[in-house]
Amino acid sequence: MLILVADAFDAQFPQKMAAFGEVSDDLGRIGEAEVLIVRAKTKVTAELMDKAPKLRFVIRGGVGVDTIDVAYAKTKGILVKNTPKASGIAVAELAFALMLAVPNKLIEGHNGMLRGEFLKNELKRTELYGKTLCLMGAGNIAMEVARRAVAFGMTVLAFDPYKTEAAPATLVKDLKEAVAKADYISIHTPKTPETVGMVNADLFAAMKKGVVVINTGRGDVVNAKDMDAALTEGKVAAYATDVWPSDPPPPDYVLLKNPKVVMMPHLGASTKENLARIGNEVVELLTDYTKGRK
Repeated sequence: MLILVADAFDAQFPQKMAAFGEVSDDLGRIGEAEVLIVRAKTKVTAELMDKAPKLRFVIRGGVGVDTIDVAYAKTKGILVKNTPKASGIAVAELAFALMLAVPNKLIEGHNGMLRGEFLKNELKRTELYGKTLCLMGAGNIAMEVARRAVAFGMTVLAFDPYKTEAAPATLVKDLKEAVAKADYISIHTPKTPETVGMVNADLFAAMKKGVVVINTGRGDVVNAKDMDAALTEGKVAAYATDVWPSDPPPPDYVLLKNPKVVMMPHLGASTKENLARIGNEVVELLTDYTKGRK
């Protein structure tokens, strides 16, 4: 069978895939492919699947499948899987790095030094110790963040309507109640019709003044105009994000211009170690697929 690897993985990935069949990175051969493996860049649309009469299996190397038209794949008998376990550590570490960067004034201090300014008296740090963190979503990545937050002496709450427990976080069933207690909010929800735009003016109204919001989930979960207004008014002290409505975001995306936004170019899952873990998880998926195929 032809395995089409449409996006970049680690250097050993093609060799791992070669154990299952012929491997190609030429998207022009989509019509021959039985297996398509993607990350975030390639969008598996109905149009793309219509060009692939032999396609039977799509694997997304990463968390979530919002880049794949899953409903259309189902009508064509195409199996869709992702690798939800692999990225937990990599994304959690970046989320926590963003959460540390804001109160420690890392960006401001670095930029000041580049300008020749020694802002020792001007920049005032605060600590994570003793603060309350609210996790929006309680999946694998959120729980990795929770474990790190507990180690820093934070109180950790989590909201997830599909979970019955979230140890070491305390599960709170009402989102507004959860965010109302938070000094920091970390977003770990998938992109679904119910989550798009859920962080909006109505939710900001329930938050403390001066809350810090971190987003390593999905960019579309945040209403950008409402976030911009909340930052400008001081309701939100800072928004630190690695995710955007598209990669890259449109040049006129309002949050690109707000000085209270800490920005990363969607690097959450892009560690050397995580790409290797994704490859191993893809191997497991292909092993199960080929067993069923036989």
